Amino acid sequence: MDALARLRSSFIAGLFLVLPLAVTLFVLDWAVNRLTITLAPVVSETGLAELVGNEVLATALAVVIIAFGVTLLGFVASHEAGRRLFGGFERGVRLLPVVRAVYFGVRQVSESLASPSDGFDRVVVAEFPRDGTYAIGFITNPAPSGVRRVAGEDLMTVFFPHSPNPTAGKLAMMHPDDYDEIDMSVARGLRLLVTTGLSVDDPKRLPAPVAADD
Repeated sequence: MDALARLRSSFIAGLFLVLPLAVTLFVLDWAVNRLTITLAPVVSETGLAELVGNEVLATALAVVIIAFGVTLLGFVASHEAGRRLFGGFERGVRLLPVVRAVYFGVRQVSESLASPSDGFDRVVVAEFPRDGTYAIGFITNPAPSGVRRVAGEDLMTVFFPHSPNPTAGKLAMMHPDDYDEIDMSVARGLRLLVTTGLSVDDPKRLPAPVAADD
């Protein structure tokens, strides 16, 4: 094998090793930046920066406190008293029309992301939001009866998540002829979105090492 072919094989092997790390760092960088922006008012208003003496450490402390609070809420909600408490809270939310729609909508999406097989049904590709541009979407349910009655045809609800944040996106009511189902699992479709398209295919075997010339 000549030197050029050996270099090419080594580059491909290295690329398969570096690409997952690069994708992970990209997602973590995006998450950290968003988290820092979100927590900045909390850090400034609570005086954590002055208490700790370092803004970065104050942000990290805020993350720990919030994580502990979320864990504590989950622990409480897993017991009978907590279920009753949060059940009463949700019954109150149901009385507020706008808040109800947002709250339970976000909750349903979050539960779908936690257990894709229990939420999203199938992965589809459609020309969305305009002709000539194809987007990954997820079938959720048949469109509401009122929408089907106005449209005069059977429609399905298709959720088109944003990337790399699949908890936000666009919801469209589409006729089955306007989208195509693809042979892709829901988990793989979500991975494609979270990695901004860098994780296109399932992992393949790394190239076999080149044997040294005798």
